[in-house]
Amino acid sequence: MSIVPAKPAHQLTLDLPHRVATGRDDFLVSGANEAAVAAVDAWPDWPSPVLILVGAAGSGKSHLCDVWCTRAEARMIPAGSLETSAVADLMRTGVVAVEDAPGDGFDEVALFHLINLARETSGSVLITSSEYPSRWNVALPDLVSRLKAAQVANLGDPDDDLLRGLLVKQFADRQLQVDEATISYMVLRMERSFEAARSLVAKIDVRALADRAEITRNLVARVMQDDAEKSLPEDD
Repeated sequence: MSIVPAKPAHQLTLDLPHRVATGRDDFLVSGANEAAVAAVDAWPDWPSPVLILVGAAGSGKSHLCDVWCTRAEARMIPAGSLETSAVADLMRTGVVAVEDAPGDGFDEVALFHLINLARETSGSVLITSSEYPSRWNVALPDLVSRLKAAQVANLGDPDDDLLRGLLVKQFADRQLQVDEATISYMVLRMERSFEAARSLVAKIDVRALADRAEITRNLVARVMQDDAEKSLPEDD
């Protein structure tokens, strides 16, 4: 008589990358970010040569920046990689995006020269940051002046509509379909942040694969309950 091995309680899963939709039509717009979207879309008729997008992690700064770069045929550089010697070459096309300012190794002089060159050549610079420029601890007075003159657009915390759409998009990026009742259950009970939405969807995806189960409200409730229990302080 042959022996059939017992089915494992959980399936081993691989942390495989998933394709994220980043086209303009994939960007979710609500009252929390519509002003920032309108500011980006107004290019090339910006009121200032510099537009600074401010928002928390996962708020869509990089998405909007990528959309703008595609439309404007702009070059993109991490703020920490910006160097004075490269400014002239970067501005050859007249449009540059600087991501995640101020960044490690922030070169204040390089950014000052980049902004100046954009002003002199009627160019445009889009900068993304998780903080308002007044909190960058800039020491160069001339750069402080230039940043104060820049247009700043904020991507706010997600409202219900944006959080709902964000969850649907996060699941769709992983090629997963979840019913409206389950999405509503999550929206009412989860932490209201972009990062929390991304983290929760990832955990649900892993649990569904491990359990070889469909994503239902019961499965989601178990994941959220596990998260809540892990966040409780341990008894001494």
